[in-house]
Amino acid sequence: MIGHTRYPHLFAPLDLGFTRLKNRALMGSMHTGLEEAEGGFERMAAFFAERARGGVGMIITGGFSPNEEGGLGAKLSTPEEAARHRVVTEAVHAVDPQVKICLQILHAGALADTAACVAPSPVKSRIGRFTPNELTEEGIEKQIADFANCAAMAQQAGYDGVEIIGSAGYLISTFLVERTNRRTDRWGGPWENRLRFAQEVVKRVRATVGPNFIVVFRIPAMDMLEGGLAWDEVVSLGKAVEAAGASIISTHFCWHESPVPTIATMVPRAAFASVTGRLRREVGVPVITSNRINMPQVAEDVLSRGDADIVSMARPMLADPELVLKAAQGREDEINTCIACNQACLDHAFDGRQQVTCLVNPRACFETELKYLPTAAPKRIAVVGAGPAGLAYATVAAQRGHRVTLFDAASEIGGQFNLAKRVPGKEEFHETLRYYRKMIEVHGIDLRLNTRVDADALQAGGFDEVIVATGITPRQPQIEGIGHAKVVPYIDAILGRKPIGRRVAIMGAGGIGFDVAELVTHSGPSAAQDIDTFAREWGIDFQNHPRGGVTGVPRQVAAADRTVYLLQRKTDPVGRHLGRTTGWTHRATLSARQVQMVNGVEYLRIDDAGLHTRVHGEPRLFEVDTVIVCAGQTPQRALHDELQARGVKSTLVGGAFEAAELDAKRAINQASRLAAEV
Repeated sequence: MIGHTRYPHLFAPLDLGFTRLKNRALMGSMHTGLEEAEGGFERMAAFFAERARGGVGMIITGGFSPNEEGGLGAKLSTPEEAARHRVVTEAVHAVDPQVKICLQILHAGALADTAACVAPSPVKSRIGRFTPNELTEEGIEKQIADFANCAAMAQQAGYDGVEIIGSAGYLISTFLVERTNRRTDRWGGPWENRLRFAQEVVKRVRATVGPNFIVVFRIPAMDMLEGGLAWDEVVSLGKAVEAAGASIISTHFCWHESPVPTIATMVPRAAFASVTGRLRREVGVPVITSNRINMPQVAEDVLSRGDADIVSMARPMLADPELVLKAAQGREDEINTCIACNQACLDHAFDGRQQVTCLVNPRACFETELKYLPTAAPKRIAVVGAGPAGLAYATVAAQRGHRVTLFDAASEIGGQFNLAKRVPGKEEFHETLRYYRKMIEVHGIDLRLNTRVDADALQAGGFDEVIVATGITPRQPQIEGIGHAKVVPYIDAILGRKPIGRRVAIMGAGGIGFDVAELVTHSGPSAAQDIDTFAREWGIDFQNHPRGGVTGVPRQVAAADRTVYLLQRKTDPVGRHLGRTTGWTHRATLSARQVQMVNGVEYLRIDDAGLHTRVHGEPRLFEVDTVIVCAGQTPQRALHDELQARGVKSTLVGGAFEAAELDAKRAINQASRLAAEV
């Protein structure tokens, strides 16, 4: 295959002695929520089988606790529970017997969602619900035995191995660092005591499963936390778990409570791989690296530099289950790239109220429900608007065999994505548009840009279905002076159509307001595109690897020479309703740039003096020379209404259907599901 010459390292097999991985592409662990869902194991079977069919060499499941006290949900500790997993392992091996699937053993420790949670010391995590119960000597022995039993149950269930997670602030990692391990017995104090628990877990697991079973240990290679592990401790731990029987070491970066982003789209691709490479030179077993490796060339570059033996891609396999297969066939431009937005995956996982899926691929985790089957009755379909919803509808419908004409008044596809891609830290949106451009070509969609199609043309066009994806119109607040020369709509601000002054008020602090604030305060290279800039901005020292990997000095954030006020009407804290796993990073960045975030604002008027308001009832004048309006949007439905008035059936999708808080996740999901049924 083409990819075997283009990506020789990625497609090289890896001999583990007792077994072999067919390539170096790993689908890393990610809790999907299917672990606890009704019918979840059958759905997991379909989910993982589709990734196995897509060419990956090894899969690691979401986390399963070895006992009740270690749980965030799913547990594996009995033969009855093991039997439920059989449908998963058999589905994967039926697709390709060469694909290895390993179960992740995740004991959450102080982060477990139960008052029975345990830890080496009763130190509450900043993000945990409960203060953990301090383990006794007998309790420690029970935890070790439960890890070994969980591995035995995984083996019984047909898994090829297990991954033991020893990082992220979960149980094993809390034994390793002094801030959470305050014991004075043989499990605490000096480093050789603090690493004992991790070593004993691996040793006991290996003794239980025998020599011909994969045992991966996920090591905290860089905690991204003051008081975390020093580099010599990381190396010592790696050698200790290797000696205890680990087949592979997987590097992990950051505790969940770390104030450093490691997985958001603002993180450069493969930013942490050099740390893995440093550890790889210290140990004798294969090493896995991870984080923001989302395309085959990125993976190949990491492997060719010697920074890892295996590359983990978790979210990228949500976005495109055929990523590896497409690389092998030379179809890289058809890959639906993970943009690391986290909106439908990690935000859903940590929220716990919605099923994990993917913004750019709503089939992820819904494989048994959302199917793009060939149509038996092809239709002629007009899709008006080539934003996210229109693109999703057009490509799914065309993939199924319908004849699709896609209209847009603009000169390029993308709609609001063309704004997002201009915001520093959101450059990955270019990849989504590249993917859709290729899908338009692959599926033979008749694309008509620079075409403002009207109801007459659609009615005369002989279409069986008309899909109106005309998007939104920015809302203009009805206040005195809204037409003043210093007022700039957010679209003009992002596209650079109007100059922005030195003192700026941004009306509206939703996602668009934050994007605009990022854009107008940014100076220099984008940290998402430059690892050195990213490291300076977040206080990471990749070269010297101080304890925890962080410098402990104030962040060095280059900012434009502007005074910026980010204003909102609501009295909630500004930014509270941003994404759960990424919102804090945006707030932290703007705070570092001295952006003043003000809530409880009532807008009164705009004049030569600036923006007149009341803040929490008190009069306040913001003396600014630019007012950027990010005050929401309204659906653009005029075409739909005219078609309906003429008796022409049309269907609204995306922002034209629901414009509140522009939501590409909702738009793509809605459009894809409608197109799957047409």
